Parts: sequence; structure tokens; C-alpha cells
Amino acid sequence: MMPSEAEPRAARGDAFAFLDRLLGLGAASHGRACALLAALGLICFLPGLASLQPMDRDEPRFAQASKQMLETGDLVDIRFQGEARHKKPVGIYWAQAAVVAAAEGLGVPQARTAIALYRIPSLVGALAAILLTYWAALAFLPRRGALLAAALFGACVMLAAEAHLAKTDALLCACAVASLGGLARAWLRRGTPLDTGTVLAFWLGLALGVLVKGPMVPLFCALPALVLSVRARSARWLLALRPGLGLPLTLALVAPWFLAIAWKSGGAFYGEAVGHDMLAKVGGGAEKHWAPPGTYAVVFYATFWPGAAFAALAIPYAWGRRGTNAVAFLLAWIVPAWALFEGVPTKLPHYVLPLMPAVAILTVLALSAGALDPARRGARIVAGLVVLIPVGLTIGLVSAAWSLDRTVPLAGLPLLLAACAVAILSWRAFARALPERALLLAILAALLLSPGVFGLTQPDLSALKVSPRLAAIRDALPCAEPKVASLGYREPSLVFLVGTDLATPSTAAEAASFLTQGGCRLVFVDSRFAAAFDAAIAAGTILPRVVGQVSGFNINGGRRVDLSAYAVIP
Repeated sequence: MMPSEAEPRAARGDAFAFLDRLLGLGAASHGRACALLAALGLICFLPGLASLQPMDRDEPRFAQASKQMLETGDLVDIRFQGEARHKKPVGIYWAQAAVVAAAEGLGVPQARTAIALYRIPSLVGALAAILLTYWAALAFLPRRGALLAAALFGACVMLAAEAHLAKTDALLCACAVASLGGLARAWLRRGTPLDTGTVLAFWLGLALGVLVKGPMVPLFCALPALVLSVRARSARWLLALRPGLGLPLTLALVAPWFLAIAWKSGGAFYGEAVGHDMLAKVGGGAEKHWAPPGTYAVVFYATFWPGAAFAALAIPYAWGRRGTNAVAFLLAWIVPAWALFEGVPTKLPHYVLPLMPAVAILTVLALSAGALDPARRGARIVAGLVVLIPVGLTIGLVSAAWSLDRTVPLAGLPLLLAACAVAILSWRAFARALPERALLLAILAALLLSPGVFGLTQPDLSALKVSPRLAAIRDALPCAEPKVASLGYREPSLVFLVGTDLATPSTAAEAASFLTQGGCRLVFVDSRFAAAFDAAIAAGTILPRVVGQVSGFNINGGRRVDLSAYAVIP
């Protein structure tokens, strides 16, 4: 993709001309392009990786289950405390446990409760997803366009969020893009044999995706394969992927664990994963995550920021060129899965993350065809949406910091304001008929916003860090390895930080009894149970002392919490 003649002339001599030169420099070779994309990802993903608290509830559930694998040595069964966690396959737990075990081997202190280590597979998955998007985009675009598309995806808010969380979705996205990049080449090069590397990328992405999240990568691949086969009135083009090689390889990689967990759980894994987890999400709004159809289209403007506004402007181009092989494949990648997710009652923003690389590629295709035209009716208004997310986040974070902690996040404010300013410049560049420059400025805004939010602002929001502050009280006790219980506050982050044997009594009497069982003991008591706990203590024979108090905001419960820590220290 080459910029228009008007664009470099208009850009010449301005303060942001370096962006055009940087894009051209990166497009000079695949090595430079990959290095530039890796740097972009690290700028967006590394800040805050260690300082962000374990985010309830899913992230610490994954991390705790991985930690218990190391504690027990059981690499087949997946458990959270004493409860079987039969919802997802084992891939992410193996990856997290391997990283933490390696860190322990290298002498990293307290590695098993360092949430940043459990996030490394997600960080690697997010970086791989960017690089694989570049590889997939090369099937549709020249090097410059593929680099821009991968950068646009790499800068998106949802990928940055998933890179910071020790869950499956960043790694799943990488697997999906690897397989879909291979599928794209099979479609676009019909009648031409595929190289072995492309074939292996498809099947390894599929196999690893199954180990990470079961049927999701096969689903992402099966839907476009079906749609395109109907369009071509033949599925023979899929034979280029050499299923005779790939299917045995996939089975060899995935079958051992699935057979082992079937034997170990007596088939309970499949009943829970399919019967309770997957079908519950299809049949209703599982875990209070119900939302109406159309939700993904609405939140897309936030989740795919900064590219969402420009992607919306590419819709007429996509519709007009839907008959071409390239656009047909990208639409088959996006539309069937998107429609399926919109129809399923349970909705979470990250479900559509593996569709976003195709959106980025389609947006750059529209750019290269001159379809991102500010002269079209309403185009400038739509492009103006690029400003809303940084402005909204800045206002929201400042308001939250003041409301919760009576502070202003001064450390992150300069980057937040700079991101707002650059987003405005992106809008202005689009209005001046410089769409490529607008995309580059939008990406630059993301490179400012992500470190501003994750690296500099969130560490100041101490009210949100309830579990780490409670764990610090435990660590400050003058006794080794105290027994700990929590009454009324049961977040998985506290289990992860305090220990697998964290007790969770249901009543004040049980909590008071816990303190009488000998040794060094600590109980956290939610203010809702304070009166009953005081009465239970008064009726007993032991008088614990208050060793700390924590007030904050529980994100998961959506409410303020006040907890007191009572200790019995021999």
C-alpha cells in the first residue's frame, strides 16, 4: 500500500512527519516490521503488568489453579482450592505453571504469588497475535499495509487489556490468527500448493487453540470455511491444508491430556465443560453476563479503539467489494462468528477479539482503495469518535481517583492528556484528507494512553487493591505462616495472594471459632458481619487484637468494602 501523492505533500515539514518515515522504515523488511510491531506491543503491554492487582474474579482463578498444579505436582486435574475447575482445557495452566516454575528455578522471590509471572503467557500471546496479524495481512496487502494493519490491531484497547490478564484470551487470539492466516492463503491461492510452514501454522494454531480453549479456534475456522465453500460450490480448496498430515498431528498433541482428564475425572470434566459451562452460556446469561443482541457492535467503539471509527468508515467499501476473494474471506472471518456471538445471551467483550485482526486488515484495504474519504456524508462525525475513548477514560479515571481515594492521578495525567491531544490531531488529519496519517496518529495516541492508564494511573487507585492490602497485613504479622480466614470477603484474588488453605467461614461464630484453634491466626471480617463477630468474640475465651483495617472498592461486587483484621499471636 502506498500513500496518496497529496498525503506526503500535506504532511511534509510538520511535527508528525516522523510517523510516515517510521512506517516506511518498518516496511523496508520483514525483520524491521516485526521489530517495530514488537516494540509497539511492549510499550502497550508491559506498563502495569506487575503493579496491576489480580483482577477478580476470572484472572486469580486461573492463576490459583496454576499455582495449585505446582503445589500438588498434578498436571492433569485443574482445581481451585478443593473445587474441580472443569471449565477450560489445560493449555493456559501449563503455560503459567511453566513460567512460574522457571522463575523459581532462577531464584525469583515469592514467585508463586507474583501475578506478573502468570501474565507472561498472555503477554507472549498478545505479542504473537500482533506478529501473526502481520503475517496474515501479507496475504491481502503489501508490506506497508500489512504493517499498518498489524499496528492498528496491536494498539487496540481489548488486546492491551487481555495482555495484562492471566487468562486464556490473548493466547487464544494468537492461535486463531495463526490458523486463519493459513486458511486465508488456502483460499486466496486456490489451485496452488501451500508451503509446509503455512500448513503447520494452521494445524498448530488449531491444536494449541483446542488445548487453550476447547472448540473455539475450530469454530473460528469452520465458519469461514463453510461460508466460502458454499460460495465456491466446493470444499476442495481446503485440501491444500493437507489434512492427512494435520489431523494426526493435532490428535497427537491434544488427545493425551483429554484422555487423561477423562480417566482422572471419570468423565466429569466433559459434563462440566460442555454441559454446564458452554451450554449455560448458549442457553442463558451465564454468571450475570447477559446482554442483548447488538451489544458487541456498540462496545466495539471502545474495545477496538483507536481503529473502530475508521473501521466503521470501511463498511461501505466492504459491502461494495464483497464479491472479491480478499474481501469475501475477511467478511467470512468476521460476520458469521460476530452474528453467532450477538445471538448468544452470554456476552463478554473479549469473545470477539479473534475477529479484530480481520477488521484491521479490512480497514487498511479500504484505506488503500481510497475509501476512507472525509467528503462522504457523516464521515468526519464518525471519525470524531476516535477522541471519545481517551477523553472519557481521562475524565473517568480522575473522577474515580477523587471519589475513591480523594486523590488526583498526577503521575498518569500528562500521558492521558497527551493521548487526548493526539487523538484530536488524528481527527483533524482525517478531516484534511490524510487518512493514513490519521491512523498513524490514532496508534500514537494508543501508545500514550496504554502506559498512562496501566503503568502510571492504576497504581494510584489504592481503593481498588483490597486483596493486596489485606495480604500485606498478613505479611506484617510477627509470626511465620499464620493460618488465615476471611468472613464476608471471598474474592479469588485473596486466595491467590494469601494461600490455598485460606478458610472462608460462613458465620461470625465459625470465624471466632477459627481463632481458638491454636497457633498464629488471622481473620478478616467484613463490616457487614462486624457486630455478630464482636458478639461471638465476647462470648468466647480468646480476645484477638485488631491488627489492621482496609477500606476500598470491590470491582467485582461493585460496592465499597470495609474490613478489619483480627489476629491471635502466641
